[in-house]
Amino acid sequence: MAKMKTEVPQYGTIMQKGIQYYRTRIMDADGKQVSLYAATCEELYEKQLEARRQVEEIIFRRQHPTVAEYCQKWLLMQSAKVSASTLRGYTADMKNYIIKPLGEMYMEEVTADDIRLALVPLSKKSEGLYSTVNMLLKCIFYSAERSQILEHNPCVGISGKGGKPAKKREALTDQQVEVLLDTVRELPPYLFIMLGLYSGLRREEILALQWDCVFLDESTPYISVRRAWRTEHNRPVISTVLKTKAAKRDIPIPKCLVDCLREAKTASKSDYVISDSEGQPLAASQFQRVWQYVVVRSTKPRNYYKYVNGQSIKYTVTPTLGMTQRNQPKIKYTLDFDVTPHQLRHTYITNLLYAGVDPKTVQYLAGHENSKTTMDIYAKVKYNKPEELFSVVNGAFHQNAAD
Repeated sequence: MAKMKTEVPQYGTIMQKGIQYYRTRIMDADGKQVSLYAATCEELYEKQLEARRQVEEIIFRRQHPTVAEYCQKWLLMQSAKVSASTLRGYTADMKNYIIKPLGEMYMEEVTADDIRLALVPLSKKSEGLYSTVNMLLKCIFYSAERSQILEHNPCVGISGKGGKPAKKREALTDQQVEVLLDTVRELPPYLFIMLGLYSGLRREEILALQWDCVFLDESTPYISVRRAWRTEHNRPVISTVLKTKAAKRDIPIPKCLVDCLREAKTASKSDYVISDSEGQPLAASQFQRVWQYVVVRSTKPRNYYKYVNGQSIKYTVTPTLGMTQRNQPKIKYTLDFDVTPHQLRHTYITNLLYAGVDPKTVQYLAGHENSKTTMDIYAKVKYNKPEELFSVVNGAFHQNAAD
């Protein structure tokens, strides 16, 4: 049986620069008319068929995106709302924990079981990472549901709890604070640590702090939080976009910090309270080197690797408190407790609560947007001191007994 020959339509013509072309118009995926040109009717017909196929594919993809495609679209929508560093974090987490297991599936194909299976490897990761990926999954599928891409959201009923609980950081004791300050006095991290302990600023707030926001000669000296430090490709970026609206605040500072800042300002040649040798804000790697002055003076176990007979052998060394480092005698192991930059801020907040400052005031000074964050710390501080609750409990039951 002879194959039927496809009838090629007759197209109109147009002259361009003295040359005749055949022309037709089609609707693109956005509903706009676009023109197609060719030297022959047969060539134009092939172009028309291919263009229609591409339009149909685009429309299908819009209505039936894969998980990978919709993740990219969601990230693009978020780029106008979140900082560059937050977007980088979202992108990395999506690539590793969402797109990798689910990316090739169409959004409408994903079931609750697929979501649970994707979360299984995260059960061995930190609680924070598990929570972040769980949040991203729900945001993606809720967004697709609102856009009517999905009839059913597979994330409904998926628990947000999972992962390994993070090691809880306790506030430093007064004795630990004293040891820490004695250890780093005259060293690069001293001013950073003083700011953390006695103003409660976040790391990004300390590293963005400029002298125009430090008021030492007022009747009540204070620091005004107006800028935040972030990094892009290790380079510092100083922005007026703070973590939350509540982060914008004025913090009265105690005399010990006033004296420390006054001395630092006298010696400073930069607009920044903490800067590099050229007066610029610190890069991420520079801050890590500054904090290393603290790390190397702790008795935290260290792992070393040596090659013996072609094999890498792991050695764990635990420094002894009070001893000096073998290769650098000036470095003495004086810290027998862990300390992180965030722990300084946590110590500040805890000390305010220990001093009886009301939680609402603490919330303002800490720059907490959500009162729950402050109240969680408050409850821990208050209820970890049974001696203070004894009279309350005793009074309550004594009253019941009298009744």
